[in-house]
Amino acid sequence: MPVPISPRARRWLVATLISVAYAGGASAQLSLFRSEMQAQQHCPTDTVVWLDTYKRIYYVTGQQRYARGSTGTFVCQKEARTSGYRRSVLGRR
Repeated sequence: MPVPISPRARRWLVATLISVAYAGGASAQLSLFRSEMQAQQHCPTDTVVWLDTYKRIYYVTGQQRYARGSTGTFVCQKEARTSGYRRSVLGRR
């Protein structure tokens, strides 16, 4: 019997799978984290960013949409860049 999954978790999973398929495997090097602390432990010398998998952009701390939305996840900035994601220019501070 299948395990029930919340709508929010389902959207996150679908967005992540779409981003991997869209990147043609380039995001296989991308480590996704549910919390900012987990991402910071993975890359202590890099900046942690909020990745919007639908829009294929990321937000840095201080931007209005940082850590908001159900289709995002925390990642290391260098990994996001090498996987083809770009920085959002909205809400720069």
